[in-house]
Amino acid sequence: MATAPSATAAAPDSIAHSELMALKTKQHAAWSSGDYAIVGTTLQIVGEELCEALDLRPGQKILDVAAGNGNVTLAAARRWCDVVSTDYVPSLLERGRVRAAAEGLAVKFKVADAEALPFADAAFDVVVSTFGVMFTPNQSKAASELLRVCRSGGQIGLANWTPEGFIGRLFRTLGKHLPPPPAGVKSPALWGVPSHISDLFGAAASSIAAERRLFVFRYRSPEHFLEIFRNYYGPVLKAFAALDESNRQELERDLLSLIDQVNSATDGTMIVSSEYLEVVISKR
Repeated sequence: MATAPSATAAAPDSIAHSELMALKTKQHAAWSSGDYAIVGTTLQIVGEELCEALDLRPGQKILDVAAGNGNVTLAAARRWCDVVSTDYVPSLLERGRVRAAAEGLAVKFKVADAEALPFADAAFDVVVSTFGVMFTPNQSKAASELLRVCRSGGQIGLANWTPEGFIGRLFRTLGKHLPPPPAGVKSPALWGVPSHISDLFGAAASSIAAERRLFVFRYRSPEHFLEIFRNYYGPVLKAFAALDESNRQELERDLLSLIDQVNSATDGTMIVSSEYLEVVISKR
């Protein structure tokens, strides 16, 4: 779901290269822990809707970046596109490979860093990422790589959690209990802000369409959601692991309080809408 350390990635001006590499290594450990596919599979509808927003055509060459267990990968392959699925966590790519094989879908899988994609310029008609590339430490480098491998007249499609949405608030809650990131590191949630998308892609785009959408988390109970995220969703798993028992209990209370504020269910289950930004960029 995120990107791998890269010796060639240019560091942002505001953060030292050594700090950037340390952060990338830490993120790699987080996304490699647990089993993101347990959570990722529930998000499949987002990939389907993004493919419809892109109006994909059979035969198009599609690159899924930070693909996780392959939600957009599968959605595009179901539309008879030629898909390459990439991530820097091999175990997640393997989960995507198993899913594709179960449906008889021909997909290529490749371990790759979103900040240094191993593909030629203009190699793809459409480049996509759902809740993946947004977590790259070097945001400008990742954006430039998406643009580089997309042909002129092609499209880039993204789904990114917004700062105001449930997952954005969840990450802010985690942040209250953890040391701050290195100075100069930009929040992943900025990818859910239309003006930031314009800053990253506008100069190379003929048009940018950004629409706020909702994904609905449906779990047996708030405690069930917390159990799944604590055991399988890398950032939450690592957050709990970094705390002593007293602070773990406090974080648990804070997360359950957040869910209580936004849970629309009245029958003991959890029904929570989480806002994300669906983006379609047309490259000049």
